[in-house]
Amino acid sequence: MAIVPHTPALDHTNSPPAEYRWECRVYPGQLSHTSQVRTDLTCDLDRMTNLPVEARENMVLCVSEMFANACEHSRSGQDPEGRVVRTLDTPRPRTVRISVIDDGTRTDASLDSSPKVPRRRTRKEWDQAERGRGLLLLGRLATRWGFRPVLDFPFCAGLGTVIWAEFTHPALTTLTPGADTCGGAR
Repeated sequence: MAIVPHTPALDHTNSPPAEYRWECRVYPGQLSHTSQVRTDLTCDLDRMTNLPVEARENMVLCVSEMFANACEHSRSGQDPEGRVVRTLDTPRPRTVRISVIDDGTRTDASLDSSPKVPRRRTRKEWDQAERGRGLLLLGRLATRWGFRPVLDFPFCAGLGTVIWAEFTHPALTTLTPGADTCGGAR
């Protein structure tokens, strides 16, 4: 059973007015949908003015890494009905926040499946590693990032993780008003 939580942010000051949010997008928890996630984010970011191409590309790269982690390390990718939710908002002027929400802990994994940045590798191990750089990229490209449980109650542990990344750019000023013109999954 897929769990798609619908709870407000823990810190209510992090909930921007509706004109600074986009509709959330829901995707099947399969890596084959990564290109659609990237395309939809690019389309959503087109509502912003003065967003440099490099900043947009960094955000798209980070969301694809966040989506891939949700598919790979959570029940979203394990369960055939698993889903991944992507949200986008501007919590403060000149700041964009992207969040990815998974369906929770895999049933074949240990209890602690929270995001972890790999730190104990030698230079040779990093050179040979084929995986494990997604959160390092996120840490390098985002202004700040983090994660939290979907629900912050001990008896709800494992129901899902929200991983978020914020990108601040001095040139980012406004959103283009109007209807959502992207055609992605909802």
